[in-house]
Amino acid sequence: MKYFGNGLSEQHKVLNSIIRKPDKVEMTKQLFLDLHAKLHLSTVSKTEQNEVDTLLKDLALHEYGIMPTSKDETIAWVLWHIARIEDMTMNILVADCEQLFDNEWKKQLNASISDTGNALSDDEIMDLSCQLNIEKLISYRNAVGVRTRDIVKALSAKDMKRKVSAQGLEAIKQVGGVTEQEDSLWLLDFWGKKDVAGLLLMPPTRHVIMHLNDCVKWKLHIRKGKKCFRQLPEQ
Repeated sequence: MKYFGNGLSEQHKVLNSIIRKPDKVEMTKQLFLDLHAKLHLSTVSKTEQNEVDTLLKDLALHEYGIMPTSKDETIAWVLWHIARIEDMTMNILVADCEQLFDNEWKKQLNASISDTGNALSDDEIMDLSCQLNIEKLISYRNAVGVRTRDIVKALSAKDMKRKVSAQGLEAIKQVGGVTEQEDSLWLLDFWGKKDVAGLLLMPPTRHVIMHLNDCVKWKLHIRKGKKCFRQLPEQ
């Protein structure tokens, strides 16, 4: 069921249809930026208030750490997960530069991990959700979003068909972006099969749409007072 982003899937389909056409590169970049703006807080793109603002503006700290059912994660985990993936794929793989995340960000976030969190157990997800400084997590994701927009604005038509490099994938491994666990390592194979256009169509767009849809669904679950599988104590 759709809880978030009416019209975004259709916008994404249009982006998919033109993204590798050299004569459509400017249209592609503008369409990406319009879509991306709706997947981050409005402060990132300096646009009008959107669904992400609505999702986060009234969340209590303990609500970021609620796992509604045994099949779910937490909103804190989602924000970490989508921010880390966007940071690494856009900076290291697309722009061939260093990711934003570093030891200073890790310290500010109070994070015990550096990877995307794909292979975490329920207990580990709850531990991470409890540890993370939510205010800094949102700031980190905002910074990632701003950097992505700068990267995309600078892309050329030729860039869109550029394949992901083995060096870039190795760099992600070296900075601890993935672990040696199978549920984490598969990401390198997945990203390694893509070109820049393919990356733009997944980590910073479609991937985020799906996860934010979950977050809105979970918020509704929480606000309706339904029984939850795991949760942190209220602060």
